[in-house]
Amino acid sequence: MNRESDFGQDSFDVPVGLVIFNRPEHTARVLAEIARVRPRKLMVAADGPRPTHPKDAALCQAARALVERNVDWDCEVRTQYSEKNLGAGGGVATACDWFFSQEEEVIVLEDDCVPDPSFFRFCAELLERYRDDPRVFVIGGDNFQFGRNGTAYSYHFSRYPQTWGWAAWRRTWQQYDFQMKRWPELRRTGWLERILENRHAVRYWRRIFDQTYQRRIDTFDYQLVLAIWLAGGLCVVPEVNLVRNVGHGDEASHTFNRDSPFSNVPAVPIPFPLRHPPDVERHASADDWDQETVFAGPALVTRVRQKLRRLVARWTAPTGEKR
Repeated sequence: MNRESDFGQDSFDVPVGLVIFNRPEHTARVLAEIARVRPRKLMVAADGPRPTHPKDAALCQAARALVERNVDWDCEVRTQYSEKNLGAGGGVATACDWFFSQEEEVIVLEDDCVPDPSFFRFCAELLERYRDDPRVFVIGGDNFQFGRNGTAYSYHFSRYPQTWGWAAWRRTWQQYDFQMKRWPELRRTGWLERILENRHAVRYWRRIFDQTYQRRIDTFDYQLVLAIWLAGGLCVVPEVNLVRNVGHGDEASHTFNRDSPFSNVPAVPIPFPLRHPPDVERHASADDWDQETVFAGPALVTRVRQKLRRLVARWTAPTGEKR
């Protein structure tokens, strides 16, 4: 098929990496948006079914089958499908290991992250602009400022990577450590205090890094935060939200709360040409807002909800007895 992409060209040159699992309906929505830009290269990594979830095998297969049916443009499709379940953290980290071993720069989407088409052009232009700037680590697609802390430019810089749709270079991922091997040593120093200069933020991130290191939080992105902070790096945040997360709900790995203010935040187009900030400097007030709302607020709700789930599970064993 020889139709044009939304960019008025036959295809899009930046490789796209898609991480899928057991949600074919979500996968179909993301694939539909990818099809609008027609990337020349699409890499699809799929986690395997969970042995304790009987429906997973069929759902995982349905999601994988969508890739074969829905990629109907001239595209090099590469797949890495796991037969065993690697988990929410290990699955994405392993997928990104593969993506960045294949390509120097990649746009990464998960199966519940539905981008506006302008997200792809935004990432492509900034991947090129900051390719050789070691200060910039991640191009994010999310903005949760809700109109606050706006600037005169198309994006600002943050210490926080927003990873519901993002892009990076191999050089970024080479500094990533899923195991967080340096954290125990760092925890014993004043390193976190020097980075954050806020005792509430220090307390929050020490707990987050502790729980992630201990595998009590199954994720990949807190490890990315640690890697970026260790390198003194910054991340791009667009002035509008470019990616809608449609994955909130009971089947999610982390985003359980359907009523979260970050659930289904509309994705809107960003105007071009982009207006670039004159300096690579952190937007401190925007970061303060993110720390107080995006991180500490939702995390508290999640912890309470997870604790309640564990308590309910203890009192509703299959035998009807407490366990």
